[in-house]
Amino acid sequence: QVQLVESGGGLVQPGGSLRLSCAASGSIFSIITMGWYRQAPGKQRELVATITRGDNTYYAESMKGRFTISGDTAKNTMYLQMNSLKPEDTGVYYCNMAVLGTRVGDYWGQGTQVTVSS
Repeated sequence: QVQLVESGGGLVQPGGSLRLSCAASGSIFSIITMGWYRQAPGKQRELVATITRGDNTYYAESMKGRFTISGDTAKNTMYLQMNSLKPEDTGVYYCNMAVLGTRVGDYWGQGTQVTVSS
């Protein structure tokens, strides 16, 4: 079994920055892909960014130039640096990893709240 734990959320003013972390633990042989998703109140969960084991990244259009995803496979940890935050970035941010352990599995963290407000 694999567990993901996010941290780093909080309240920030518009234009501010936050750095989210996601640490994986458990039976991990390798991490295949990692990604961040978010869910705003009353909306569906949406993709924020992904990164592959080969460090290929993808960003949703509204995050390009403001957010940076990175991963440390040696530590089984992923990060999301968020700059120039806007009120519309408010939501619960979830990390997701596709992991090869005793089997290939898709795992989610419990979510961390990000609130952008003055």
